Amino acid sequence: MFFPERITGIQPSDKVLEIGPGSDPHPRSDILLEKVFADQQEKKEQRGNTPEVVLKKPIVYYEGDKFPFQDKEFDYVICSHVLEHVDNLETFLSELFRIAKRGYIEYPTIFYEYLYNFNVHKNILKFNGDTLFFQKKVDTPLNYFAPVQTFFLETLNKGYSSLVDELKEVMFEGFEWKFQFLLKQAESPDLFCQRSHTLLFRNAQNLSLVSRIRRLIKK
Repeated sequence: MFFPERITGIQPSDKVLEIGPGSDPHPRSDILLEKVFADQQEKKEQRGNTPEVVLKKPIVYYEGDKFPFQDKEFDYVICSHVLEHVDNLETFLSELFRIAKRGYIEYPTIFYEYLYNFNVHKNILKFNGDTLFFQKKVDTPLNYFAPVQTFFLETLNKGYSSLVDELKEVMFEGFEWKFQFLLKQAESPDLFCQRSHTLLFRNAQNLSLVSRIRRLIKK
């Protein structure tokens, strides 16, 4: 999760579910939901090749499309870096809205996918305030650049993550929701690039300030 500070809607008495927590669940999560994978290799790839750790919170495993919970069983659900992996987004979001009253969603943007193109990521996503737009990666020419993306992915796996850290406002999106939103397939990749230049300019200003502070400290 790149924007934990955006999770502001959890109340002290809320029952919180986290879907696909990987190796670092949110501290406020009460119950974790994980999918049953075919084997250990798939499980490793789905968590981004990060080390597996023993989690201390209760874990519920599920197969198929239906979550094993009652309607509105949870006050809040955290779903960070999961939607890009999902085969059937419509069914998944329907289940998300069924079991929880509100929540937080986070995912990589088209810029992250363009550079690294994780083969376990199936969707490109963009939220505009009331609609989540998506395109299936297999329906785009993204894989044409696979040799270049493989190189960048290898640098990420070797720990060269400063680019991602410095441009996280462009590389990822995260938002809280209180009401059900629409899901719609995008007609053009242009939609996924909206507001990117504004975010990049703002991020560059922040980096410039950090650089000036570092130079002052070194003096």
